[in-house]
Amino acid sequence: MPEGPSIIIAKENMVAFTGHKVIAALGNAAIDMSLLENKRLLDIKTWGKHLLLCFKGFTVRVHFLLFGTYRINETKEAKLRLGLTFNNGEINIYTAGVKILEGDINSHYDWSADVMHEQWDEKAALEKLSHKPDMMICDALLEQDIFSGVGNIIKNEVLYRVHVHPESRSGNIPDEKLKEIAEQAREYSFDFLKWKNEGTLKKHWLAHTKKTCKRCELPMHKEYTGTKKRRSFFCTNCQELYA
Repeated sequence: MPEGPSIIIAKENMVAFTGHKVIAALGNAAIDMSLLENKRLLDIKTWGKHLLLCFKGFTVRVHFLLFGTYRINETKEAKLRLGLTFNNGEINIYTAGVKILEGDINSHYDWSADVMHEQWDEKAALEKLSHKPDMMICDALLEQDIFSGVGNIIKNEVLYRVHVHPESRSGNIPDEKLKEIAEQAREYSFDFLKWKNEGTLKKHWLAHTKKTCKRCELPMHKEYTGTKKRRSFFCTNCQELYA
């Protein structure tokens, strides 16, 4: 599943189409394609894992789910979910969820929940987290209404950075450590973006998919943790369990 930084890269790859009208719209998405034709793409925004194509009076929300992809000025051998043709090229989207959001996009999203948005509110995230004391931190980091944009890679790397075991209960983690987790959720997301743009992301992984802890030189554990049952990679020696 693409994480927040990858959606920002998608936005950057599509920005050349802003200001241009849609000449043709097609695909098997369950939306009215005629609504898009002859409409000018006014802006492209992101919220966590959502790509938002903004038109006057409505927005096309694209969620890439687990296996969604896109192509710019080329196609692939798969059923087209949404294809938008402009006079300067085309955007083709596959295996994604596509929905029309009516009205002002600002009425649909809490931008302060997005760890990469300029309106990100760390204090608000910590306040939301305080109401989920029994939730494992591995699940809490993937809650999009708290840490929008954080996915499994970021989760694993953040928890390794801050020395916290993924099965720690949020309510048992010291306040200063929770603050560090929130800070690193944002910081690592921007590191992810930088490394992804450089093509070096995997070279910087310290925990995700790793077999040996770089700090302890002991075997890393791989388990499907929390209620979400997502893969966690962690060291039981240096990542403290706040049970």
